[in-house]
Amino acid sequence: MKLVLAAYGTRGDIEPSVAVGRELLRRGHDVRIAVPPDLVGFAETAGLPAVPYGLDTQAWVGVYRDFWTCFFGEFWKVRKLRRLWREMWDLSDQAWKQMSTVLTSLAEGADLLFVGQSYQEPAANVAEYLGIPLATLHNTPTRPNGQLLATLPSPLARMAMRLFDWGGWRMNKKVEDAQRRELGLPKATGPTSRRIIQRGSLEIQAFDEVCFPGLAAEWSSWKDTRPFVGTLTMQLETEDDADVTSWIADGPPPICFGFGSMPVHSPSDTMEMIAGACAELGERALVCSGRTDYSAAPHFDHVKVVGAVNYATVFPACRAAVHHGGAGTLAASLRAGVPTLVLWIDGAQPVWASRVKRLKVGISRHFSTATRETIVADLRRILTPEYVTRAHEVAAQMTKPAESVARTADLVEDYARSRIFS
Repeated sequence: MKLVLAAYGTRGDIEPSVAVGRELLRRGHDVRIAVPPDLVGFAETAGLPAVPYGLDTQAWVGVYRDFWTCFFGEFWKVRKLRRLWREMWDLSDQAWKQMSTVLTSLAEGADLLFVGQSYQEPAANVAEYLGIPLATLHNTPTRPNGQLLATLPSPLARMAMRLFDWGGWRMNKKVEDAQRRELGLPKATGPTSRRIIQRGSLEIQAFDEVCFPGLAAEWSSWKDTRPFVGTLTMQLETEDDADVTSWIADGPPPICFGFGSMPVHSPSDTMEMIAGACAELGERALVCSGRTDYSAAPHFDHVKVVGAVNYATVFPACRAAVHHGGAGTLAASLRAGVPTLVLWIDGAQPVWASRVKRLKVGISRHFSTATRETIVADLRRILTPEYVTRAHEVAAQMTKPAESVARTADLVEDYARSRIFS
């Protein structure tokens, strides 16, 4: 079968789709994937034919970080918020238009279009135009439900999600109307999510049920179209893994810090905060730099700075994990069975940050409010036997990565075949 995949976002957003695409390619299918231009190399390294899709992540990641930092920490600076909001939206519209052009060409004649969580809207319009089946991949339960917003009563949470969905559609209506007009499609009269559901599309939930207690029961009517498969990852080895493993073995288990693809504002201040907190606690620190450049930051004997590492290898060897709360990174720390401190940065990460509290495996706070003192207090709390024991219990309930990938590939194959012969 000819299967076209599309995924947009940073490395953590792309890896789930690449993991599935690699498995589908191994099974003999004709697979193509569209990813951000600066992640084409990543997809190709995994063996997938890839094409550039949307804008480079570097074009928007700084603006995105700054907006959410201002929104949560300096909300009274209205002019700054409005400026950053306009910048984000302009970049989004540019990406949308480019995505439509790429997918319209790439997916022609395909048996299935399989799209990641971000920018499902332009992909759904292309699938409708080409008359091909659409499957979606979700690393967070974004369809209305009563479990995502744990601080609200279930009915109110569902209503809030419906309003958010409708509001997002209205904000994108101008660019979507332009896309549908160019494709010769009638103007949409409701959110894309409703149209996806009405088409009976497969909506794979790429996270574990244990993270959202009660969601499977709430969605029992959609159990065939919204299967839970667990978090998708390739657990790729990196060139730093051997060095890190050796360093860990030379002393007591460290605390691992990493903030993924979202660069921190001040690497020097962040390093001093981490080093000071760990020195006070008598702990070593392993700092995974991601897209943050720590080369000009001060160096400390009890802190090791590395680039990318395989969290599946490193996290289990650490005492605790401190990170931004991305869906994939959090799943890695849950699978590793280590207590977690989430220092979230953007507007989506609080959803996963709330999971560590609900599961009683850790705590969270906004990155901008973190200090040496708060990190010391937070780590002392999560390193108690209560959190350590609970982290081990949750780890035993997580789906193994290989099973998640195989299950997802089975579902995609079965769905595509059912549509071919229907």
